[in-house]
Amino acid sequence: MTSADSPVVRFLDPDGSFAPTPDAEPYRAAVDALDDHALEQLYRDMAVIRAFDRQATLLQRQGQLALWPPSLGQEAAQVGSARATRPQDTVFPSYREHAVTRIRGVDPVDILGLMRGVTHGGWDPTDPANGNTRLYTLVLGTQTLHAAGYAMGLAFDGRTGTGNPDTDEAVVVYYGDGAASEGDVHEAMVFAASYQAPQLFFLQNNQWAISVPVSTQARAPLSDRAAGYGIPSARLDGNDVLASYAVSRMFLDEARAGGGPRAIEAVTYRMGAHTTSDDPTKYRTREEEESWARRDPIARMRAFLTARGAGSDFFADVDAEGEALAADARTRVAQMDAPRRDSMFAHVYTDPHPLMEQQAAWLADYEAAFEGGEA
Repeated sequence: MTSADSPVVRFLDPDGSFAPTPDAEPYRAAVDALDDHALEQLYRDMAVIRAFDRQATLLQRQGQLALWPPSLGQEAAQVGSARATRPQDTVFPSYREHAVTRIRGVDPVDILGLMRGVTHGGWDPTDPANGNTRLYTLVLGTQTLHAAGYAMGLAFDGRTGTGNPDTDEAVVVYYGDGAASEGDVHEAMVFAASYQAPQLFFLQNNQWAISVPVSTQARAPLSDRAAGYGIPSARLDGNDVLASYAVSRMFLDEARAGGGPRAIEAVTYRMGAHTTSDDPTKYRTREEEESWARRDPIARMRAFLTARGAGSDFFADVDAEGEALAADARTRVAQMDAPRRDSMFAHVYTDPHPLMEQQAAWLADYEAAFEGGEA
């Protein structure tokens, strides 16, 4: 069976009509439980983060950021899964999960600080305000091992599988189709399955590992790989926010209840560049991009909500919120101070370390030698 022939969970067709596929029926209860406010919140999350994402791209083009990884086109996969988490869960992102981190409580401008180069991390992952959200990972694939270890710790400490959904914890880790071919991901699945860790592997298959198409690195659906480790998995339409929410909700609940790890392949598309240092016109066609543009996740959800009676006032309010977030990003990026010289030594080790102290002293002496015009 090829990837194109593989069953997929979908609730919304590209035109926004509600048409669940046969594979969607086991997850339908989660969608049916969503009221109008919850459905509108899913759209708001997607549209607002896209406004921020576009502004961040412009800031990089203007020289305000060193780099920016756009999430354009992947909003549904991220928003649905993030809204399916519970407050006690822990999230391990890669470097493109702007919607996920915002939903969990991270200030999006903190991401800009990382991409501007004024911070090594961006935010404090131990601060409760950041919703148990770990830092972005630029060495891709490693975050799946970090997540597996943390999830194993939850099981060892009895913080999951007790039968209390309000306190039992789970972990969700995000990675892409390129990282899915790395050894770290497979090792993480081995450990998660062996120890029945409460972990959701959330793969965003955006079709391109920089310039390598997924068809080159995978001859079968990526979701099938998890089955080789005994991990139940599902393949869903990653441009359908309802599918992402419903499957993530069920899988996370099962993981928390002691069912072991789960895996999702969200089939989506990276409508933007890999990062702002990339030129996707070198390796993909206009026809491909236009085909996926017709499956835009935000346009799909807007059509669905309009058919349910959402009016122009709602959409105008969402647009205004997005514009306000973009304006806030522009203002605050320009106000960011350069990092303190000693900040590079601050978090290399948990405890004070003599090597860091030695290097910090050397740097201070070196820079002091230039004060007053001394060579």
